[in-house]
Order: sequence, then structure tokens, then C-alpha cells
Amino acid sequence: MSINITFLGTAGSVPTTNRSLPAIIIKRQNEQIFFDCGEGTQRQIIKAKTGLHKKMKILISHLHGDHVLGLPGLLQTMALMDRQKKVEIYGPNGIRHFLDCAKEILKFGLSFPVKIIEITNPGIVCEEKEYIIEAIKSSHTDTSLSFGFIEKPRPGKFYPKKAKVLGVPEGERWSKLQEGKNIKLPNGKLVKSTDVTGPLRKGRKIIYSGDTRPIEGFEIFASGADLLIHESTFDDSLIDKALTDGHSTPSQAANEAKKAKVKKLVLTHISARYPNAKILLEQAQKIFQNTIIAQDFMELKLPLTQN
Repeated sequence: MSINITFLGTAGSVPTTNRSLPAIIIKRQNEQIFFDCGEGTQRQIIKAKTGLHKKMKILISHLHGDHVLGLPGLLQTMALMDRQKKVEIYGPNGIRHFLDCAKEILKFGLSFPVKIIEITNPGIVCEEKEYIIEAIKSSHTDTSLSFGFIEKPRPGKFYPKKAKVLGVPEGERWSKLQEGKNIKLPNGKLVKSTDVTGPLRKGRKIIYSGDTRPIEGFEIFASGADLLIHESTFDDSLIDKALTDGHSTPSQAANEAKKAKVKKLVLTHISARYPNAKILLEQAQKIFQNTIIAQDFMELKLPLTQN
């Protein structure tokens, strides 16, 4: 099953007529995982028709308004639509206080539980059966984060002939072996999944930089990613401003992609000074050819890997 990535907002700091503020959804099976939640995200969700009732995690990279001010509105909209499923929110220290203040001042209740996880240490911040979410400290504010969505390896290709040779009858036992589970036959013989399957198949990996200058060790964090979503607020001629403001240029993002040997680079968080972002694309592609510029409502698909 493919993973779909929808870019709901791709602007940097200030919205434009064509770009809303930062918000990206990973849609995997019946779950949505958000990277950031800028103002107006709930409207972008409605326009994109991605739904508001699915299992949901929201990852906030830092507490600047363009990345977090959409969160109270999104929560309130989902409550008004009688959402029942729990929402998990991950973010830096302060995210809980921000939401508590918003609820108190705006005086709105919720129809669903909200679990808030404040991230104080880098590493794995969420582990599910089929994937993990990692976070590392970025270089934008004292508490800014970059995130990685990483699927766990899947069992290798199943070989029916091997199962038959080992005396495994077709049916439920075959299914368990394909899922990576070992089984016992009625005669007590143990058959391991690895006896009848090929090598493990690599899961998919998506990295989101959030707002950041280039940081040491990022290429290890992003290593081999299927998709690197990296901010590119200013073009290369404004590298000094990017450094001062805690942002990256196209060449810096492309160098990260090249060092990490990622498959595809998407530039986002585009400053309003670039109504046409062609210059950003050209600068990045000189270093990393497989680069595109994110646009609002652009959708990418990552199919399952076969090996």
C-alpha cells in the first residue's frame, strides 16, 4: 500500500495568495501524521478532502506562530464535527502550556482525548507496530526539532515451495510465516519464517527538517531516505540572512540530500519574496538533480518497496 504525502501549506512565515502556512500530511493506511500545523490548516484539510476523523498524530517542529497557530483551530473544528478518536500531539517543551492557554482563553471543549508528548531528548519518540518516529534537535530555536518517519523492515518474499517441502499445509500457517512469525507443526517441528522467506524488505523513510540551519549529523539522520522534505526559505545570495534567521538555502538543502544519499528532495517553507520559486529549484538542482519545489495541495506517493 502506498504512502501519500499531501502538502497543505508550503509558505515560510507569511502566507501568500498561492501558499498557506506550513502543514504536511503523511497518509498511511487509515492514519494521518502531520508535520506542523500553521494557521488555516483545517481549511486546507477540508479543501484537500483528507478527512478529520482518522487516527491522527501531529508533530510540531517548534513554537513559532506559522508552525503552530493552526493547532487550536484544527482541534476546535474537529470537536465541532464530533470527532471521537484520540489525537496525539508531539512537540518541544512548551507545547502543553500553549494548548492549555488556548483552551482556557478561547473556552472550547473537545469531544475527543488529546495526548501531548513534550520531547526533551532526541531519539525515538513514538514506536508503533510497523513504524517509528524519531526526532533530533535542529538549529532554528533553542527547542526546534527535525522529524523522521521510518517504517520497520517487512518480512521478505514468501516461497510456497519451501513451505511445502517443510511440510507446512497451506492456510493460516502460511499467513503467519508471511507475517514474519514462526510456527509449530502438529508433529512439534518448528518452522521459522526465515526458512521460507527471502531477506527483509526495507521500510520507507520520510525526513522533515522543520526550520533549521544545516546541522552536524543531519546526513546520518536522513541517510537513505525515500523523501527529504527540507526548508529552503532564502536563495543562495541571502545565505548570511539565512544563517542569522536560522534557515537554509537551496544549495545547503541540496548538499544535505546529496550527503545523505536520499532518493528525492522537496523544498518547502518558501519565502513570500519568491512568487516564482524557479531560482530556488535551479540552485538546488545544480547539486542534487532529483529536487522539486513543494506547492500547496501537491501530492506524492511512495509505493511499497519490493526488495
